[in-house]
Amino acid sequence: MAQLPGTFRALHHGWTLTALALPDDAPATAAATLVDGVPAVVPGEAHLDLRRAGLIDDPFDGANEAAQQWIGDTAWRFSTTFMWSGDASARHDLVAHGLDTVATVELNGDVTGRTQNMHRSYRWDVRGALRQGENTLTVTFAAPVPEATARAQRDGALPRVNHHEYNQLRKMACSFGWDWGIDVAGAGIWKPIGLDSWSGVRIASVRPLVDVVSTGGADGAVRRDDGLLRVHVDVERDGKQADQDVSLTVTVTDPDGGTLHTGCTVPADETSAVVLVTVRDVRRWWPVGYGDQPLYGVQVEAETAGDAASWHGRVGFRSVELDTTPDEAGAPFLLRVNGERVLVRGANWIPDHAFLTLIDRDRYARRVADALQANINLLRVWGGGIYESDDLYDLADEHGLLMWQDFPFACAAYSEDAPMRTEIDAEARENVARLSPHPSLVLWNGNNENTWGSVDWGWSGRLDGRGWGDLYYRHLLPGVLAELDPTRPYSPASPYSFGDFRHPNDERYGTMHVWDVWNRVDYTGYTRYKPRFVAEFGFQAPPAWSTLAAVVHDEPLDPFGPQMLVHQKANLGNAKLERGWQGHLPDPVTIEDWHWTTQLNQAHAIRFGVEHFRSLTPHNTGTILWQLNDNWPVVSWAAVDVAERRKPLWYALRAAYAPRLATIQPRPSAGAWAAAWEGIEPDPDTLALVLVNDTAEAFRGVFTVTRETFDGTLLAKATVEASVPARGALTVPVPDDVAAFGDPAAEVIVAEPDDGTAGFAPAFRHGVEVVDQRLDPRPLRIEAVPTDDGCLLHVAATSYARDVFCPADVVNPLASVNEGMVNLRAGRSVTIRVTSPAGDPRAFAAAVRCANTLLDPAERTLP
Repeated sequence: MAQLPGTFRALHHGWTLTALALPDDAPATAAATLVDGVPAVVPGEAHLDLRRAGLIDDPFDGANEAAQQWIGDTAWRFSTTFMWSGDASARHDLVAHGLDTVATVELNGDVTGRTQNMHRSYRWDVRGALRQGENTLTVTFAAPVPEATARAQRDGALPRVNHHEYNQLRKMACSFGWDWGIDVAGAGIWKPIGLDSWSGVRIASVRPLVDVVSTGGADGAVRRDDGLLRVHVDVERDGKQADQDVSLTVTVTDPDGGTLHTGCTVPADETSAVVLVTVRDVRRWWPVGYGDQPLYGVQVEAETAGDAASWHGRVGFRSVELDTTPDEAGAPFLLRVNGERVLVRGANWIPDHAFLTLIDRDRYARRVADALQANINLLRVWGGGIYESDDLYDLADEHGLLMWQDFPFACAAYSEDAPMRTEIDAEARENVARLSPHPSLVLWNGNNENTWGSVDWGWSGRLDGRGWGDLYYRHLLPGVLAELDPTRPYSPASPYSFGDFRHPNDERYGTMHVWDVWNRVDYTGYTRYKPRFVAEFGFQAPPAWSTLAAVVHDEPLDPFGPQMLVHQKANLGNAKLERGWQGHLPDPVTIEDWHWTTQLNQAHAIRFGVEHFRSLTPHNTGTILWQLNDNWPVVSWAAVDVAERRKPLWYALRAAYAPRLATIQPRPSAGAWAAAWEGIEPDPDTLALVLVNDTAEAFRGVFTVTRETFDGTLLAKATVEASVPARGALTVPVPDDVAAFGDPAAEVIVAEPDDGTAGFAPAFRHGVEVVDQRLDPRPLRIEAVPTDDGCLLHVAATSYARDVFCPADVVNPLASVNEGMVNLRAGRSVTIRVTSPAGDPRAFAAAVRCANTLLDPAERTLP
C-alpha cells in the first residue's frame, strides 16, 4: 500500500453494509436484516461483516462455500457519515487506496468517481462536494460474479481456467476460486479510504532507484563501493501555487545514523525531478546466506511558498541482473545479486488468507519465518493474487529474502482493448513505483502460464483473432519498467524460454513448470527432466489433522466424503493422491492412516524432486516449490496450512533446501558412457554422492559411505575425499561394493561427513520403496520429559526408522514441534521439543509416527 501522508484523515468509522438486491438463494434471515444494514468494518470485506453480524456461518466450515455463493451475486453498498469543517487547506481529495472492485463512489449524493480495479488507488478532488458539518459517503459495488459474466457476454468470453469469468475484471483472480482456493468473490473497501487535505504541494510518487559502482581494486589499490541513489520525485501543486518552484531535499541516513543531505528545485512548469545522491563506501545489501542486509533511510521533503510535504522509506544498495545468455546446453536462468550467482531455493507465495484484510504484519512475519527456517531464499508472488503488501516486502528487506513479483495475470487470456489496457497501465505504474524502494524485489514477471497457455491450451480457435495479453507481457509492462524502474530484470512469463520460436516450457531454456508429475505420472518422473530452472512443481497432501478435522464433519470421515471433497479443489485430487502413493507406500486402512500416508508421500515426492534438481547444479540454478502457504483449510500443495501448522513437507523441504546438501543419486558409470552412442546419455547403472555447497566457504573433507542392514549390521564401507568450491557442486562415484544392494528390501546406503560440524546432513539411499521394505513396524523407544512449555521426546531407534514425525496438533491444536521427518539408524536417537500450552507428555509420545508404522495395521490409528 502507498504511504499515508500526515495530511490524510482516514474515514474508517461508522460504516454500514446493505444489499441493493439479494438473489433468490439468499437466506431469508439475511434478506430481512440487510434491509436496514449491518455494521461494517473498513478496511474490510462484505463476507466478514456478514459473519460478524451472525448472518452467515464460517465460510471455511463444512459445505458453507456453496451455500454462500449468493454473496458474490449481490451488489453491496457501504455507507458512512462523517463531520467535516473547512480548514485552510487548498485541496481536499477523497483517496481510496483499494476498492474491490467495480464501484461507484458518491459524496453527499453526487457521483465522485467510478472504479474498475482493485489493484490500484483512486484520488478525486472533492472540494465542491464537501459540506460544512455532516457528510455522507457511499461506495456501491457491482456484484462481482454477474459483472464478470455480463462483460464476457458483452465483449466476448476469453479462455481461462476455473468456472468464473475472472479475467474480465481487474480483481484478484483466486478470489473466484482456484484448484486450491475457496470461491469467495465478494466486495469491500480493502485498503484505507479517507480525505487528504493539503496545500501548496504534495508528493505524488517517489522512486528511489539504486546502483553500486566499484572503484579501485587493481595494483594494490583498495576497492571502494559507492552507492548511487537516483530519487525520482513526482509532485502535484494545489492549483493556487501552480506558478511556484518546488524545493526538494533528500536526506539519506546510513545504518549507523549518519546523514547525507542534497536537493534540487522542480521548476514551476515541471512536475518531476531526479535527485542524485552518492553514498561513499556504501554497505551492500545481500540475500540471506550471502551477507548482511544494511538498510538506508531516505527522507524526501518538498516545499513551496511555506507549504511542505514529506515522504520516507528505506533502500538497500545492491545490483541485480538476470543472465539468460545462450550456452551449449540451451539458455540458463541465472540470477546475480552484486555480481554473485544466487542458487535459488524458493517457494511460490499465494495470498496468505482468502480474506485479505485478515492478513496483518504479524502474520506476514510468521510466514517469512516459515520460509527462512525452511532454508528458502526466494518467494515468488504468484500472478493470480495481488501486488503484495509493503509489510511483506519490508520484512523481506530486513531478512534478505529475495522476492519475485508476478504482475496479476494467471492462466487466462486477457482483453487488450482500451478499457482494460488503460487500467493495466495505471496499476502497473502505481505498483512499480510503490515497490521500487525494496531491495528484496529482484524480478518482475509478466504472467503465470498465459504464454504457455496460448501455445498448448487450445486458445487459438477460441480467440477469433482477439489479443490474449501478449501486448502487455512483451510491450506495455516492459515499457513501464524501462521508464520507471530499469534497475530490475523482467521476464515476460513463467514458464518462459526467452526466444520467439521456442516452446515456452522447454526444459533447455529459462524457466519451466513441471506438472505432469502430480497430474499424470509418478513422482519418480522428476528424473526425466534436466531443467535450467524450475519455477513451479508440487505434490498434494491434506493440512494438519486438527486443521482438517475442524472444518470437515463427514460421518465417518472419508477421503471421498462430501465435505472432504469441498476441501479438495484439484480435479480428481484425492484420486491422484491415491494413485500417487501406489508403489511407494501401503494402502491405508483408516482415515488417520490415509492422512499420514498422503502427508508422507507429499514429503517424499518433493524431497525426491528437489534433491534431483539440486544435484544438477550448476546446470540447474534454482527451484521454486508450489507452494509455501494456503489461504483456507484445504488439501493442497502447501508446506504450511492456513492455520499456520507446518506439514511434514515443511520439514522435508528444510532438509532438501539445506545450504549444504548431500544426496545419493543414480548416475551412468564411466563404462556406460564409454559404451553409449554419441550424444545419447546412457541409463544410470550406479550411484554417485552429489554434494551441493551453497555457502560462501569451500568444503574439503571426508565422507564415509556405508551399506548396512536395518538392524545396523555393516555390509560394506568406503571413504571418499571431497573438495567442493563455494557455491558449487561435486559428484563422486560410490564404490561398487557399497552401491550394489545385496538384499534391497532390508538394506540402506548412508553417506555422512566424518566432521559432524561440516553442515551436511546424512544422505540415505534405499533399494526399494517403503511398501516393499522389511522395516520393523515398531522401531522406536520414546521417553517423554515434561518441560515448562511442553515436553521433550527422546526418541531412540532399535532398528532403522524412516521419517520419524510427531503430529503434535492431534494432542493439542496449539502444539508445535521443532524437528520432524528424521531418518534414524539403529542405535541412533533424536530429541523432539514439543511446545504446547497443555497436553500429557505421554500422549505426545504416543502420537509419534514413522513410515514403518504403515506396515503394521495395529499401529495405524492416532490417539
